[in-house]
Amino acid sequence: SGRWLEVTVAVYLIGMMLYGHYRGFIRIAVSVMSLFITLFAVRVAIPQTAAWLEHNTALYETMKESALKASGLDEKMDEMAQCMFDLRKGKMTMEEVRANLQKGNYFGTMLVKMGVADALLGGATYSTADTVRPALQLIKTKKGAHLVSSCFIMVRGDEMLAMGDCAINIDPSEDEIVESTVETAHTAEIFGIDPRVALLSYSTKGSGKGETVDKMRNATLRVQEAHPELKVDGELQFDAAVAPEVGQLKAPGSKVAGYANTFIFPNINAGNIGYKIAQRLGGFEAYGPILQGLNAPINDLSRGCNAEEVYKICLLYTSPSPRDMR
Repeated sequence: SGRWLEVTVAVYLIGMMLYGHYRGFIRIAVSVMSLFITLFAVRVAIPQTAAWLEHNTALYETMKESALKASGLDEKMDEMAQCMFDLRKGKMTMEEVRANLQKGNYFGTMLVKMGVADALLGGATYSTADTVRPALQLIKTKKGAHLVSSCFIMVRGDEMLAMGDCAINIDPSEDEIVESTVETAHTAEIFGIDPRVALLSYSTKGSGKGETVDKMRNATLRVQEAHPELKVDGELQFDAAVAPEVGQLKAPGSKVAGYANTFIFPNINAGNIGYKIAQRLGGFEAYGPILQGLNAPINDLSRGCNAEEVYKICLLYTSPSPRDMR
């Protein structure tokens, strides 16, 4: 059948050339090129690609089956399916549960839920939504948490910073800013940072007006009242947050202004742009986003990540100190 396809394509293209020869040499040349490209695709590229896909798919399935057997999980698949079915409480049929367990995002999340794994590192082949959804459905938010937020750990030499929320909540409310501020401060502590938290704005202590200014100022006051143990200040402009000479001029007496190492952005626009400026122009390595507010450690990689980033994110979870990543 492949041979007949070649002949058919060749005859069709030659017919095109003969029919349109009066349109000039350019059309003939283009048609000849199309002929060779098409024949190459039919004879070489398509079969080789198909063979590559078949080989690698088979290899993946073989490796997956071997890993399941080695870990003993092949004998627990029925137990896992039943557990997931019970967790979804009628929102998935058993058939849908088993189909989803063939996907890495659901299978990995269930490994964490059942205690087989301590943490999940996902996102390399799934979108953020497809990584977060199984976590919300199966791991669920921890007691007292009302949302999932995110934090990036930024590393440059011995310097470490935390930045949130740069990936999940598009335009968080005042309540959500309060919750993500506390969660980001706790994440910073987990990774060896003594958090000095700045809630960022285009205003410092009332120098500007606007809804986002009010949001960040009010959120600051609420966090300070509810968590006096945390060093938190706002609203602060970025220079007032990191430059002592500016911070102490604009916010005299502040324990944070000029010395902040944990930054809370007013929305995802500012957060996403901010961490990427630090990464690309400031020379920081960005690790995350680390998801916060869940009952277990779940991390969402960028789909543009490389092997080095996967390796170092794993070290974030396993090293006594994140500085050991170096």
